[in-house]
Amino acid sequence: MGVVPEPHNGWTFITNHARVLAVIADNPSVRIRDIAAHCRLTERAVQKIIADLEQAGYLSHTREGRSNNYRIEQSKVLRHPAEAGLTVAALLSLLVADEANRVVSPDGERR
Repeated sequence: MGVVPEPHNGWTFITNHARVLAVIADNPSVRIRDIAAHCRLTERAVQKIIADLEQAGYLSHTREGRSNNYRIEQSKVLRHPAEAGLTVAALLSLLVADEANRVVSPDGERR
């Protein structure tokens, strides 16, 4: 069983669903264990999020040996009425730009 990430208290701007989707966009064959570590979630939480995204049509996967290869529906519109017209691709482009601009410290931590 994997290590449970340290909890986060309080609210955040980006949902766990968006975080998981961004990690998958960066590497479509990423393992659930690695998504969980990157997002500071449990593997079970990541499995539930992936199931939510697949059920809603934002994500699909194909089995390749012992691995999954994920496919994101980039043109799908986000769910909240306030985000009408905003696509998954637009959201991911914002998150990818943020990730690319982060500074890596000497100890390997992104800041």
